[in-house]
Amino acid sequence: MRHIYIFFILMATCMLAGCQSGKTTHGSHDHEGETNESHAGEIVMTHQQMEKAGIKTETVVEGDFTAVMKAAGQIVRRQGDEQTVAATMSGIVFLRDASLSEGSEVARGQAVADITARNLQDGDPIAKARAAFDAAKRELERIKPLADDNIVSQREYEQARLNYETARVTYEGVASSRSGSAVVTAGRGGFVKSLLVKSGDYVNVGDPIVVVTQNRRQQLVVDVPECAYRNMDEIRSANFRATGNENIYKLSELNGKLVSYSRTLPEGSAYLPATFEFDNVGDIIAGSFVEVYLLLKQRKNVISVPNTALTEEQGLYYVYVKQHEDHDHGHAEHAHEHEDHHAHEAEAHDHKGEEGIFEKREVKIGQTDGVRTEIVSGLKAGESVVTVGAYQVKLASASSVIPEGHNHNH
Repeated sequence: MRHIYIFFILMATCMLAGCQSGKTTHGSHDHEGETNESHAGEIVMTHQQMEKAGIKTETVVEGDFTAVMKAAGQIVRRQGDEQTVAATMSGIVFLRDASLSEGSEVARGQAVADITARNLQDGDPIAKARAAFDAAKRELERIKPLADDNIVSQREYEQARLNYETARVTYEGVASSRSGSAVVTAGRGGFVKSLLVKSGDYVNVGDPIVVVTQNRRQQLVVDVPECAYRNMDEIRSANFRATGNENIYKLSELNGKLVSYSRTLPEGSAYLPATFEFDNVGDIIAGSFVEVYLLLKQRKNVISVPNTALTEEQGLYYVYVKQHEDHDHGHAEHAHEHEDHHAHEAEAHDHKGEEGIFEKREVKIGQTDGVRTEIVSGLKAGESVVTVGAYQVKLASASSVIPEGHNHNH
């Protein structure tokens, strides 16, 4: 009986010791799980991966942000930049350069075409003008000495001089560089916008032959919705993007300015036109339709990020926040009593410069000026966000996300 009693005492002692040991182990395990839980969802990229992807970051700061209003617009040529080269007489036109076409460059004073009226029913206007000029010149030379001697009246002399000047201007207007042909020259340098005739066509005096444009300045005509009329006087500038083109053009960088805006609605329209003018940089095509961001008043203390920092998934927007290098180091020190953990920690610390740790974070966006987007919530000043290579980080997340309960230092 005594032996049975001793046996039960020993069994109870063992069970109690086992429970205490289990609690200790379980508590340690829970602590470890609590330490590593903060790493769930983190994305790790090596230095080589970041360099290859061209990853760039920007520190989030509060700053001025210009309120914007989106609208549609169109690029048009500025009035006054075009000049029509017209026929100086009636006849058959021959282009000087057979390769002359729309887009060709012409210089000021360059001969564009010749016009001839030979063998036409009305006769050669050049020959007629030459004959009239010669006759007027001879008459003036005859009457001038008579007027000096008061043999003819001053009135007769003035009439002869007027006839001479008229004949001279007419003849010079159809003056030829080739026998029997009138030369048509460009009055200004620029590019051929429209070629309106071809060699061999008949033209009347004054008919347009080519239209030359300098194309130095262009206009942006924006259709502002009627409901935004109250904001018209707040418009300061604009950014725009051509359809199918990711490039954002800033009028502030193109010597642009607001020329005018309508105070009344055009008949049959629900939009108020606002017109901007800017320098043509060569790759903006007149006639193209654009997406416009009208820049209004500035707001202060606004957090914004470049549009390239945002990724979109099913209507939700995300950014990738770069974690500080000491983020993981602080958690690792919780297990400093284990020598083997010390070794892992030292190894991880040695490779900190070779890793980038990123967090995918949802943000709420506000307005955009076409270049940057307002962040309403999800970011705070001082954080570092990926601005170039966000989609590369997104792709890397598929294979490098650290699951919950696992530390990337292992």
